[in-house]
Amino acid sequence: MHLPTARHEYLLRELELRGSVRSAEAAAALGVAEVTIRRDIVELDRAGRLARVHGGAVALRSAREPQAARVLVGVVVPSSTVHFPPLVRGMEALAPSLHVRLVLGVSHYRPEVEAAQVDRLVGLGVQGIVVAPTTRDRSPEELAAWLRSVPVPVVVVERRVDALTALSELDQVRSDHAHGAVLAVEHLAGLGHRRIGLAVYDRTPTAPHVREGFATAVVRLGVEPGPDVSLPKGEGDPAGLGRELSAFLDRCRETGTRAVLVHTDDHAARLVEAALDRGVRVPEDLAVVAYDDENAELAVVPLTTVTPPRRELGREALRVLVGRIVGDEGGEVPGVQGSPRHVALLPRLTVRGSCGAGTA
Repeated sequence: MHLPTARHEYLLRELELRGSVRSAEAAAALGVAEVTIRRDIVELDRAGRLARVHGGAVALRSAREPQAARVLVGVVVPSSTVHFPPLVRGMEALAPSLHVRLVLGVSHYRPEVEAAQVDRLVGLGVQGIVVAPTTRDRSPEELAAWLRSVPVPVVVVERRVDALTALSELDQVRSDHAHGAVLAVEHLAGLGHRRIGLAVYDRTPTAPHVREGFATAVVRLGVEPGPDVSLPKGEGDPAGLGRELSAFLDRCRETGTRAVLVHTDDHAARLVEAALDRGVRVPEDLAVVAYDDENAELAVVPLTTVTPPRRELGREALRVLVGRIVGDEGGEVPGVQGSPRHVALLPRLTVRGSCGAGTA
């Protein structure tokens, strides 16, 4: 029979080793009723030794921490580099005020790893998950079946997954990338360009929406669409990307196209280098607007670019999820599924040197 002191020591040791503990697992390990462990957790929580969450407890950064985390949230993103860190940092900045502790998992754009990360987080006792799911090589039906099988509330971030009702009924927070492309075309048209080319790295979830916004804008503004190309990634075959960019520049010259929208920043930077190598001045001979704003200001000619609101996305996704878990100011009851929330945040245009409109 385990005395309370021994149980408390066990719980605190597990928290020190793992950062979290589940009531059911601790009860099984100690051979006591789960309700006994729950009472121990309540007692240790009141003493400021840990933070009680749904299904267990999480460790405090300090035993003297005044505002303990009350909600454990999992975050699963495809990559820990470039695009997603600002989104995660946005969540981190908001988490203390919402009494949230975040646990991060990375999927590396592999659906099987993504599912394993979500299972692991659920096993740790998270009360909800923010996920940017991998959509490539995955049917909408498969994606819907998996997301809806997750036993805690889910917010889909930076993906537009509305091909099925089962997907559209999930909470979603994303950038309005189509609007971002419209901003770019409007800006170039405002500088006097009447024919605008488009080059897109199509193997991303963002690409279809960039194309959608571009098509909408050229019709609305009465602008002539210039050359349109689909670009390879370039990392595995830089020479192949160089050939594609060279052919795109040839077509721009042949058609008299003097302005282009290029997705992504890296592709736009390579395009500028290729243009300069052949004596084409940027922006005097060719105005370039990039899409993403990850490394745009570091290009040889600092790139005017569409800037998605990544940090704001992270904050808004966390707000939506915590509202779903604990209820919100509108009186929604915790655990009761209300109307799905689709939040689209607007990108902005960051003007630099590559378009000929000056520097912001």
